[in-house]
Amino acid sequence: MFRYRRVPAGVYPDNDTPAYRSSEKRAPREPPVAIPHTLSETLGPRFGAEALRADANDMTCQVPGGIAQGQRILVHGRVSDEFGRPEAHALVEVWQANAAGRYRHVNDDHDAPLDPYFTGAGQCLTDADGHYAFYTIEPGAYPWGNHANAWRPRHIHFSLFGPAWGSRLVTQMYFPGDPLLPFDPIFMGIADAQARERLVSCFDLARTEPGRALAYRFDIVLRGPAETPWENRS
Repeated sequence: MFRYRRVPAGVYPDNDTPAYRSSEKRAPREPPVAIPHTLSETLGPRFGAEALRADANDMTCQVPGGIAQGQRILVHGRVSDEFGRPEAHALVEVWQANAAGRYRHVNDDHDAPLDPYFTGAGQCLTDADGHYAFYTIEPGAYPWGNHANAWRPRHIHFSLFGPAWGSRLVTQMYFPGDPLLPFDPIFMGIADAQARERLVSCFDLARTEPGRALAYRFDIVLRGPAETPWENRS
């Protein structure tokens, strides 16, 4: 039987975090209003293999005619609940900047070059044991104007879908040893140092593919005292 456990203090930042300037405009001014879930939020849709695009789990070769530029990496891990039970057949979606630190998005006006062979978006499903894996390019850091000389650390955005719309969770994966992490108000907005470290992947030499790709492991825990911090849970 699942027993509710309160998330320890410091795992989630305040909705209005002064160092993260845009949170001032997005933070709620009034107490939350509970809206009961209907069947559409609790029973579906369930995303399976039919939701995957061609070459969805290999972001280095999604565009015909060329290969994405940059350091090729394999990102893999396991999705589980607080008791270590696997989350099987869950849809994992990722998006990121390219190797130069630019997103393929109309609102990204960073003057770094675009890579015509890199879409910056991928998908995969966890297997029966909760494992996932995809190939991509190590993203670059980029300026974001939050404060003087502000740069976002290298990161990959993750979205996980469970059995229904209401079960979607979003987070970010960071890279070990990134010197920008202590200066990033989004990352440092998590007061608990152990919780912050759960957002940092581990270099995995054993899964590195000689001559092809470096490897990083990023395990995801859906809830409980050791849960991965989520962007959409407070």
